[in-house]
Amino acid sequence: MQSAVKTVIRRTGQTWPPGRGAVWTAAGRSQLVEPRLTQKHMALNETLIRNVVQQVLAEMAPKPNGRPAAAPARNGQSASATNGAGDRAPGLAVFHTPTGFTKSYAGRHGVFTCPDEAVAAATIAFEQLSARPIADRKRIIDHIRRISIEQCVELGTMEMNETQVGRLAHKIEKLKTLGERTPGVEFLQQQCFSGDNGLTVIEHAPFGVIGAITPVTHSLPTITGNAVSMIAGGNALVVNPHPSGKKVAAEGVRRFNEAISRDLGIDNLICVLAEPTLETANALFKHRGIAMICVTGGPAVGRAALNSGKRAVVAGPGNPPVVVDETANLDNAARSIIAGAAYDNNLLCIAEKEVFCTNAAFDGLMAAMERAGAVRLNSQQIERLTAAAITTVGEGEHKHDVAAKEFIGKDASVLAKAAGLDVSSDTELLFGETDQSNPFVPVEQMMPFVPFVRCRDVDEAIALAKHYEHGFRHTAMIHTNNVRNMTKMGRALDTTLFVKNGPSMAGLGLGGEGYLSFSIATPTGEGVTTPLTFTRERRCSLVDDLHILGSA
Repeated sequence: MQSAVKTVIRRTGQTWPPGRGAVWTAAGRSQLVEPRLTQKHMALNETLIRNVVQQVLAEMAPKPNGRPAAAPARNGQSASATNGAGDRAPGLAVFHTPTGFTKSYAGRHGVFTCPDEAVAAATIAFEQLSARPIADRKRIIDHIRRISIEQCVELGTMEMNETQVGRLAHKIEKLKTLGERTPGVEFLQQQCFSGDNGLTVIEHAPFGVIGAITPVTHSLPTITGNAVSMIAGGNALVVNPHPSGKKVAAEGVRRFNEAISRDLGIDNLICVLAEPTLETANALFKHRGIAMICVTGGPAVGRAALNSGKRAVVAGPGNPPVVVDETANLDNAARSIIAGAAYDNNLLCIAEKEVFCTNAAFDGLMAAMERAGAVRLNSQQIERLTAAAITTVGEGEHKHDVAAKEFIGKDASVLAKAAGLDVSSDTELLFGETDQSNPFVPVEQMMPFVPFVRCRDVDEAIALAKHYEHGFRHTAMIHTNNVRNMTKMGRALDTTLFVKNGPSMAGLGLGGEGYLSFSIATPTGEGVTTPLTFTRERRCSLVDDLHILGSA
C-alpha cells in the first residue's frame, strides 16, 4: 500500500509539503515555486492523503478483464481529458495543481449530494468562466433560455407532478416567460467619468460562488431566473432547493449544465444538492467557499441567511393588499384581481391576498367579480373554509395563524368542497366578504380565496392595507382614477412593488413595463433582482491621460 501511494505521488510529480519545484499551470507550462507552508497548505494535508488513497484503491481494485486500472491523469491534463477514461470510476480523476490533488467533477452536470463537493465543483467552474470573455456568458445564458423555452411543457409538467401545488398551465408559462424575459449581460452597463484629471471607469465584477435557496412554489423557475442573472454577473451558483421540488430542480440543472459543457467545455456552473435538508442549507451558509447568499423563501430561512455573516440577498414574505375606491373602473379591477390572485393558485409572493374596498364601490365590485367568473362564498361557507384551511402553530406569545399545508396552492374547486360547495374544476378564484378579523386577512394564505373587507372611505382602506401588509414593504395594488389616492397609498405603504390599475404581475413586467425576476429582495432592499445585484462595483482610474479634450 505504501509503495502504491509513493508511486501515485511520484507519477504525478506531487510532493508534500509543497516545496520548491516544478508545477504545471493551466496553460501546461512548468514554473518554479517557492515553498510556502501556509495554513491553507496545512489544511489540505488531510484532503491530499484522502484523495491519494482513493486513487490508489481505485487502481488496486481487480478488474473483470484482468487488466490493470487506468493510469491517473497526468500533470497538466484537463479534467475532461481524464474523467471517465478506461475503467476509472466517475469523480476519481485527479490532476496536479500548485496546492495539491484536485478531484475532477466533470461529467456530474451539477448534481451533488455533498455540499463540499458542490462548492468545489462550482469553484472550478467559476474559475473557468472568469477566464472567458463576456460573450461566452451570453452563450451560456442562451442555452438556459433555450431549454427553459423549448422544454417548458415537459419540465413544467414534471414540477407540477412533483410539487402538487399550483396550476399546470402556469408552471409551463413561468418557465417559458423567465427564459424569455430574465435580464442578462445587457444589464452590465459600465460608467465612465472623464475630466481634466484623467479617466475613471466603473465596472461590475462577480462575487464568486453564490449559495441559493429556492422555494417549492417556483422550484425550477427560480433556479432559472437566478442562474441567468448570476451567470450574467460572472458567478457560479450552488442551489439548495426545497425538498418537495428537488427532483425537477436536479433535472433542470442537469440539462442546463449538459448543454453548457457540450458547447463551452465548462461543467457544474450551476450546482444543485439532490438531497436538500436544513443541514445542507446551513452548510452553504457557513461554507468558506460561498461568497454570497441569495434566499427566496420564508422568514426563518431569510433570518438564517442574514445571520450567516455573508452578503445576503433575501427575498422575504409578503401579504399584498389591494385598495379599490369609487373612482375605479370596477370591471377592470375585478379582472385584474382575478388574474393576479388566481395565477398559479395564488402561490406568487406578489399576488393579491386581501382587498379593502370603499363602501361606495363595494357592492359594484362584488358584482363585477362574479361577472368576471369568480365564485362568491356566503358567510357560512367562508366560516367552514376558514376552519379547514387556516391552522394555528406555536405556543404562548409565538402562537399565530398560518395556511394549512394541505390547501396551499390547491385548485379553487378543492377549497370550495371544504366550504361545502361544488364548483366547476376550471373555476379560478373564490372570494367573499369578511371583516378584518378573519384569519384570511392577515395570513399570507397562498390559495385561491380572497377576502374582501368593506371600508368607510379610501383613507380607512389605505390604513387597513398598511396594517395588514405587516411592514414587509413587498407589494401593493390600488384601483383608482384619483392620482391623489395613488400618491397617498404609495407614500403610506412604501412597498417595493406598487401597481396601479392592473394585476400584480404587471409589477414584474408581465402586462406592464420592466424586467422579470422571481427573487424580489424586500428585507435587504435590492428589490427585483438583476445581474447587477450579484456583482461588486470596481473603479479603475487613469490619472492625467486619455482625457483628450481641452488643453494639457
